[in-house]
Amino acid sequence: MSPATGSGAGAADEPGDGERSTDGIRLQKVLANAGVASRRVAENLIVEGRVRVNGEVVTELGSRIDPTTDLVDVDGTAIQLDPSKRYVMLNKPTGVFSTMRDERGRPDLQRFTNEWPERLFNVGRLDAETSGLLLLTNDGELSHVLAHPSFGVTKVYIAKVDGRVTAQTIATLTRGIELEDGAIAADKARLLSSSTDGGGSLIELTLHSGRNRIVRRMMDAVGHPVVDLVRRQFGPLHLGTLPAGRARELTKVERGALLTLARPAPSGPSQVLPQDQEPRRDDDPHSAGSDQET
Repeated sequence: MSPATGSGAGAADEPGDGERSTDGIRLQKVLANAGVASRRVAENLIVEGRVRVNGEVVTELGSRIDPTTDLVDVDGTAIQLDPSKRYVMLNKPTGVFSTMRDERGRPDLQRFTNEWPERLFNVGRLDAETSGLLLLTNDGELSHVLAHPSFGVTKVYIAKVDGRVTAQTIATLTRGIELEDGAIAADKARLLSSSTDGGGSLIELTLHSGRNRIVRRMMDAVGHPVVDLVRRQFGPLHLGTLPAGRARELTKVERGALLTLARPAPSGPSQVLPQDQEPRRDDDPHSAGSDQET
């Protein structure tokens, strides 16, 4: 962040009413351009100590920043300063493979990105038989953070399974079970319904693991194979009423929540990966993401 160079919105050294100078752009101008609030309201937010730049509270109206490198949040919620970054939620239907280009000609995600000019990538994967929330973006830094298991981003699934699931089975899922690639436990498990006439059961599972087909393997291990699986939530994002096969841009609130999740704590060391890293292509066998098919 550039040092403060004045104490008011109308300081004489500000060229073009807040346009870029060698010292950057005035913070209130940046907030207004980002759609946070009007210039006057943005000034009030700064004076009230509700704005942080790179984790530090800024109260000086003359402060300038570089929107391309500095991180800004208001009331603890990250603000998107780069308008070139796109964030899209897709309700992936079954039968579609989680790749932007399937070399075997099978249905892929490319058809859902035609509305946007940017080259979008999927964050993590859902297998072809699983439907639900998939995030598409051109933000490689965010993609790496959300897909990396160390950040523990939670996912919520609704699974229809064979058989009558009991409370004991739910307890087993949260206590942990042993699979061929190691032990795994659900962060949360909840029985939504259980039929006594052979109609199967409906359960909700919350996991932060990105291991391959993990929900299906867990349910197989407890004797209740998955019949149908939907991912309803990814981190702070909720699928809501978005129809299968439809995509939409994230709202300002959703973008803020997502970017906040991916940023380091103000007082802690940075965990965000370098911006010059390219996003992993899930159709590149040499750079597959850690968040695998579920």
